[in-house]
Amino acid sequence: MRWTTRPGWPGNLLAVAAGAITTLALAPFDIWPLALLAVGLFYAGLRELTPRQALGRGWCFGFGLFGAGTSWIYYSIHHFGGASVLLAGFLMLIFTAAIAWFFALPAWLWARWLRRNEAPLADALAFAALWVGQEAFRGWFLTGFPWLYSGYSQLDGPLTGLAPVGGMWLISFTLALTAALIYNGVRLIRAGRKGFIVIGAVLLVAPWIAGMALKHHAWTTPAGAPLSVAAIQGNIEQSMKWDPAQLNAQLALYRDMSLSSKRVDLLIWPETAVPVLKESAQGYLDMMGKFAAERDSALITGVPIREVVHQEKRFFNGITVVGEGDGTYLKQKLVPFGEYVPLQDVLRGLIAFFDLPMSDFARGPADQPMLQAKGYQIAPFICYEVVYPEFAAGLAAQSDLLLTISNDTWFGTSIGPLQHLQMAQMRALEAGRWMIRATNNGVTGLINPFGQITEQIPQFERGILYGEVVPMHNLTPYLQWRSWPLIIVCVLLFGWALIASRMAKTV
Repeated sequence: MRWTTRPGWPGNLLAVAAGAITTLALAPFDIWPLALLAVGLFYAGLRELTPRQALGRGWCFGFGLFGAGTSWIYYSIHHFGGASVLLAGFLMLIFTAAIAWFFALPAWLWARWLRRNEAPLADALAFAALWVGQEAFRGWFLTGFPWLYSGYSQLDGPLTGLAPVGGMWLISFTLALTAALIYNGVRLIRAGRKGFIVIGAVLLVAPWIAGMALKHHAWTTPAGAPLSVAAIQGNIEQSMKWDPAQLNAQLALYRDMSLSSKRVDLLIWPETAVPVLKESAQGYLDMMGKFAAERDSALITGVPIREVVHQEKRFFNGITVVGEGDGTYLKQKLVPFGEYVPLQDVLRGLIAFFDLPMSDFARGPADQPMLQAKGYQIAPFICYEVVYPEFAAGLAAQSDLLLTISNDTWFGTSIGPLQHLQMAQMRALEAGRWMIRATNNGVTGLINPFGQITEQIPQFERGILYGEVVPMHNLTPYLQWRSWPLIIVCVLLFGWALIASRMAKTV
């Protein structure tokens, strides 16, 4: 297998395959050991390369990862963006090739400044820090694309218990460290070097023992009695969603399903369940609010909202509460091309994909108050927002319950909606709080503080989900400290590796 660590096309092909198999470690496949294998192959493949060769090897890994893991983007471009099969395939290829640079640049950095083959323990630690760094960077750069993080593979794995301690990032760090330690351990044992074994074994085993020991530890406690929930899954076709001729039928559907539902504390509708501006639907919302109040319920729904900002009318993707509750939330993390179009002066009008309905939303302000319902604070996340770990943690720390509403109809029968659900489960686990997830066509479900789904409706079915959630208080270590402890550790490891590498070159 020496060819896997050397320059050339065999190693590059293996890197593509390693990136692609990461998808199998995540939902809906959940073969978590493959995440460890993929990271290990990435690490091994960079050991003997020049910085320029490492750049290409990293790009190959990223191309495999995003080509396989975000194939659902093709579905949206082709079926809803009006692009032909060839054009959709070409755009998907361009997207994958561009975003693969998120792995190419860290690989170059590793080979140029941080790699220390002569110090296996330090090398493994620095690599783990780099792995977390690249995941964090691509979750931030140009609003971020925080998808396909390796840590999500452990939602049902042995490292689950680390999520409330250090978030998904701590799990990713542990996976990368484990993969590097295993590779170096095997290599050095074969070479007859045993000094690595004791310290390496401790670093290897300790996080996994901690993860398993903390798996069922409750970091938060109930703040009150359980609340009954009804989440409505309308299963409205995307082609009908923004058709003015279908507006009354959609409003009638949610009205009638709500009127026929059981009495509950919280009645939840999905993202843009009211597919018209709030100001135009105010009479309808007042009527539904009166109905909810008579039942001693809070109705929470997604609805587009128009507000005047700096003497200019702006449109927002929002949530509002009526009945036994109060509050409005404006979405802060927007989906590129779905809710806003980068370089829109150039791209709009080229193909239908760049002119999708409601693709001109503005970003909501930071520090918005939580939604209020039944006397509790609810942290709201609209669709894409739930995939941002640090953003979600900031809102969750102020809340008693978590709520995410979405419309994943854009992605059809692809794996995208199931990946999205897995990330919502991780947010509940990190926060130690119940999460309500209401979607247009699935998966609508209730998630407990351990990240497990307690109730759900299958995809592509119209129905009402009933269940109970419990408001929680107290903060998990992750909500209290966020990623700062891990950030400090990673910065120290980077500094150590950089100084040691430069010193070695001057000797």
